[in-house]
Amino acid sequence: MEVVPPWTVDDARELYMVERWGDDYFGVDDEGRMTVAPLQARGRRFAIMDVVDAAMKEEGLKAPLIIRFQDMLHHRVRVLNDAFNRAIAENKFRGNYRGVFPIKVNQMKEVVEEILDAGRPFHYGIEVGSKPEVFAGLAVHTDNDSLIVCNGYKDDAFIRTALLGRKLGKKVILIAEKLSEVRAIVRIAKEIGVEPEIGVRVRLVARGAGKWAESGGESAKFGLSTAEILEAAAVLREAGMASAFKLVHFHIGSQVPDILIIKRAVREAARYYAKLRRAGHPIEYLDVGGGLAVDYDGSRSNFHASMNYTVEEYARDVVWNIADVCDEERVPHPHIISESGRAIVSHHTVLVVEAFGTIDKVSPRTSDEPTIQHKLVVTAQDIAQNLTAQNLSESWHDLLQLKEQSQNMFDLGLLELDVKGCFETLYWQAASRIVALIGTLDPSEVPDELVDIQRELSSQHICNFSVFQSLLDHWAFGALFPVVPLHRLNERPTVESSLVDITCDSDGKVAKFIDRENEKNSIRLHPIDKGPYYIGIFLTGAYQDIMGDIHNLLGRVNEVHVFLDDDEECGYYLEETIAGNTISEVLRMTQYEPHDLASRLKAQVDAAIKQDRIKPTEGMRLLAEYERGLKDQTYLSL
Repeated sequence: MEVVPPWTVDDARELYMVERWGDDYFGVDDEGRMTVAPLQARGRRFAIMDVVDAAMKEEGLKAPLIIRFQDMLHHRVRVLNDAFNRAIAENKFRGNYRGVFPIKVNQMKEVVEEILDAGRPFHYGIEVGSKPEVFAGLAVHTDNDSLIVCNGYKDDAFIRTALLGRKLGKKVILIAEKLSEVRAIVRIAKEIGVEPEIGVRVRLVARGAGKWAESGGESAKFGLSTAEILEAAAVLREAGMASAFKLVHFHIGSQVPDILIIKRAVREAARYYAKLRRAGHPIEYLDVGGGLAVDYDGSRSNFHASMNYTVEEYARDVVWNIADVCDEERVPHPHIISESGRAIVSHHTVLVVEAFGTIDKVSPRTSDEPTIQHKLVVTAQDIAQNLTAQNLSESWHDLLQLKEQSQNMFDLGLLELDVKGCFETLYWQAASRIVALIGTLDPSEVPDELVDIQRELSSQHICNFSVFQSLLDHWAFGALFPVVPLHRLNERPTVESSLVDITCDSDGKVAKFIDRENEKNSIRLHPIDKGPYYIGIFLTGAYQDIMGDIHNLLGRVNEVHVFLDDDEECGYYLEETIAGNTISEVLRMTQYEPHDLASRLKAQVDAAIKQDRIKPTEGMRLLAEYERGLKDQTYLSL
């Protein structure tokens, strides 16, 4: 009999690919706990479970819980700016890098403020794309040497607010998404007496790849054609504002996994810049938009959840290709802008969920001999007892035939429930033994028809959270996020499982996970029979905080912000905690006024008391519980 080697934390690192996607921020310690180093090798490393315990014991917060490692935002801003500044120096590029953070990726105030604070030495600015965002952006932006780039469709109020920033001495650049916006900007700028700075978004032929490929290309939602760009320049010239034409912009989509696509798009946009500059337009900036990817699965490939390049390679390729086109066209090098949001904020957030139950297909065996002597049961037991590595396919075929036969008999009323239940138990136990025997074979020897049995056998860990609130991109686009238990990684995980949430919707689940090649339908987890079991969902800092909805009226989750501090014995402190939504708060969002609800229920309780259905004391107690419950948080109290 083959001896199974003991499980080690190195096995956990390999199974969950932590060292591939963790990017030196995340790891596993010798006690089997997930760790975080917000500054990588330059700072302290500590166990994430210690933060969870502190949030629960000191602040009274429970899972689901968002943990923000704010120092990581500073580190990501520095990584991006340093990469561009090195590339500029290496290529003797004659422009500067002036990146902006697109706040649509995460509009949370503390996130934006931390990024702007981290970016101050680099004059790192922000990008806004809606009226609410421009109002927020003007107020939190305080470095007048950094940019505010205004994207998105604009009405007069949007334009007026942006131009207020120009009055305040800010470098606000309005990007025209359509020709009519150029005319509106000119008109309003004249009305309020300010010189605008205007850019145009070019609709490139080059397209992105992956889940968001359709946001680029000639059929993109935004952007001007070549003819429209020339007409926009003519409008500015006729208005006496030719000098306002400052920027050429493009965007080929979020999470572009292939560097070759980025190179092609940059060269095409650089050619637009160079030709317009040669035509006499005083353009100073080339905005390469977003698209800088995050390696969610650690495969370092052009798969949609990965990237086949690094931040350093991205910066070098952007700088070199722009310089090459400009030198060829003999025009000045522009200042480079990028709108890299995902790469800045994804890493800093971990979503912590608690698994409190499982849904299993394989029932525990209570006896080797079933008490029901039915032909289906006896045959299934015989198949299970005679399984070998040599007869797996034949045995599986026989089991499938029996399963179909049992269902047909049940449909015709010829099979009692106790027989059906006994057979189904034996069926799944036999399938489980087949999977165990498959594990002893060379993968190349396993027939294709047996590969999917593992998925059929997988369990489901029931977790106290909502996919629709906290992982909307997974539900909507099939986006992948690393999922890892936060503790017990020094124990062998024995359960193939997926995650299901507490919503009433069957889509409320995580059933696609990162893998070395493409994706897989289950993940290996631990049984939850040893107390609370916490799972971390990583790299969730981009979009998930903002795009979630209140499906089932499950609102925002609890949140804690962590900062490094060498004066603290543990190396960090909890800077702020933010309680998740209460039931009253989410009810108000849908026009239910809690006071009115309590009044309505009181009227029903009073009527029940008058009809002697309940006693007065019981009625008052039930009403008090109802009113107290309105103040509870929306998630389960485990």
